[in-house]
Amino acid sequence: MKTYSPKAKDVQRKWHVIDADGRILGDVAVQAAALLRGKHKAMFAPSMDTGDYVIVVNAAKVAVTGKKRTEKIYYRHSGYPGGLKAPNFETVMSQDPRKIIEHAVWGMLPKNSIGRAMYRKLRVYTGAEHPHQGQLIRKEGSEL
Repeated sequence: MKTYSPKAKDVQRKWHVIDADGRILGDVAVQAAALLRGKHKAMFAPSMDTGDYVIVVNAAKVAVTGKKRTEKIYYRHSGYPGGLKAPNFETVMSQDPRKIIEHAVWGMLPKNSIGRAMYRKLRVYTGAEHPHQGQLIRKEGSEL
């Protein structure tokens, strides 16, 4: 029996919408990362990007558990001496709520060129509206 290897022309990409309103940050990120990687498909291969497009809406309404709202820190460094920035969850959420979900999903993707290609298929929006309605239109009876 031969091992199946998916071809690029065989991959069919769909669009999925995840509503983060009141959902736990980790749960949203796990679901988004699995869809981006294509782990829900029978043709999944870790060496190939077989995933779908993911739209996350209501990023500003995502929930966190415990003391993460005040104690979780998002470190980043500019590369220059003294360039360490360490805002907490509330600060990042007030400036740009999309960064919270993007950071969580990025941490769950492979750190290579395939992971970067998967990450480019992620769209995060603060509110409930998104400009991708045209991609979501399907024939009746078909799934999204």
